[in-house]
Amino acid sequence: MTSFDTSPQLGFWRALLALAVVFVMLTTSGWTALRHHRSTSALQSALADWEHGRLHGLPLPDPHSSPARLARFFASLTAQERRGLARHYPLAVGNMNGAPVALRYRANRAALAEAVGTESARMHDPRLTPDGKRQAGRRMHRFQSLLRSGRQILAFDPAGSGRAAEVFGDLGTARRISVVVPGVDTNLLTFERTARRYTAPVGMGQALYAAEHASRPSVRTAVIAWADYTAPAGLGIDSATAMRAEEGAVRLDALLRALPGRAPVALFCHSYGSVLCGVAAHRLPDRVTDIAVAASPGMRAGKASGLGTSARVWAMRDATDWVRDVPYLEFGGLGHGEDPVSAAFGARVLSARDARGHAGYFEPGTDSLRNLADIGSGAYRSVECAREDGACRTGLPGRSAAGRA
Repeated sequence: MTSFDTSPQLGFWRALLALAVVFVMLTTSGWTALRHHRSTSALQSALADWEHGRLHGLPLPDPHSSPARLARFFASLTAQERRGLARHYPLAVGNMNGAPVALRYRANRAALAEAVGTESARMHDPRLTPDGKRQAGRRMHRFQSLLRSGRQILAFDPAGSGRAAEVFGDLGTARRISVVVPGVDTNLLTFERTARRYTAPVGMGQALYAAEHASRPSVRTAVIAWADYTAPAGLGIDSATAMRAEEGAVRLDALLRALPGRAPVALFCHSYGSVLCGVAAHRLPDRVTDIAVAASPGMRAGKASGLGTSARVWAMRDATDWVRDVPYLEFGGLGHGEDPVSAAFGARVLSARDARGHAGYFEPGTDSLRNLADIGSGAYRSVECAREDGACRTGLPGRSAAGRA
């Protein structure tokens, strides 16, 4: 799942808040240290290989350099040299903010092909349990799906539960760019779905891209389904704290600073993804003009003005969404603060009629998706507010104050 879409019980969240002291004890004990004793991943190995690599006798740049510096490095190379680096270091180049996006697509295709081979071998490894072999088979089929012709994989990391990002449209020519940031239980196996398609990042991105085109056909847009952070697994301690959001905020900022061109960017943050966007808000580049949150448990701020961003802040929640019942407060690091759709928070509150519960905000035909698409395409004056007074459209750019009608 890409969000909190199990049926929650209010008592569960209140119990988490009551465990604040226990959590603090855990994080200051050996539990924290044990969490960081992990084996080297394939991506870490790939980056280490890159760090020891050379081109024409000269060392390659630090892969952790700023996107701008890495972009200058790749721009200085010939097309043949760039292709050679993608061939020799596919996983490193495919995840390198600053590398040309087309080169990242090429590199990630090579990395995915290698990952298919790895999982195929694991399926027949006698040392694995039957369940382990089945898991390898599921991963192999997911990687094969990501390898289908025409897919543009901007990031891919097979380690652990995995991370990925996919682009719809042309980032290089887009006049507006949208980034979908999903919530809990997002990993490589839940990156896309056949059933309940629009609850997964790929379906969300596809639906938003199509709806943006319907909103303003003359405006070239691109959408990134961005699941390139380690999301919390289920409704546990991680989902009630900002730890995963803080880690993800660094990754989101790096992605945004590496995007080509100067097109304005809108963030669409669902469920725990809105926590991440709230944590990241103060550090994001100025080209981020809009942050829209749906089904938010909070943005780690008491007011929209406290997020430290010049971007417009939008919020929506369907009346049937269970997240309305979580305690909107923060105590001892647990909980995510004020309700973003409350008057006290001060966001522009959008209509989310027919959003179909907590995970259905990107369903085609819903007010929620149309509103998100209007923001993504820049059709601000077409958004429908949650209140009839149209307050969410106050001070917006555009020629007309009329809604869709």
